[in-house]
Amino acid sequence: MVDKLIYPAYLDSQKTRAGGRRVPENLAVESPTVEEIERALKKIGYSSEIEQRKSYSRQPWIMTGRVRVKNSSDSAKNDIIQAVAAYVKAIRNEENR
Repeated sequence: MVDKLIYPAYLDSQKTRAGGRRVPENLAVESPTVEEIERALKKIGYSSEIEQRKSYSRQPWIMTGRVRVKNSSDSAKNDIIQAVAAYVKAIRNEENR
């Protein structure tokens, strides 16, 4: 089984599509963290692992970390990213209330 990797840049509203964002602007959040991504994955039902000392290939000088999604062969990577983005946004809305 191949694990899928999710970088915070995929969900970052500060980035353009060319800069690495993979979700629509209405789902993106400002400066997402690997911890938020992991919480969202747990809510969706995936097991995951945070890898702190990793950088996104388009910004190798910034160690943002990444999240490894385990046993996710039943879903497409883009579907997982879209669901994570929605949950991260919901998590932030709950915390801001």
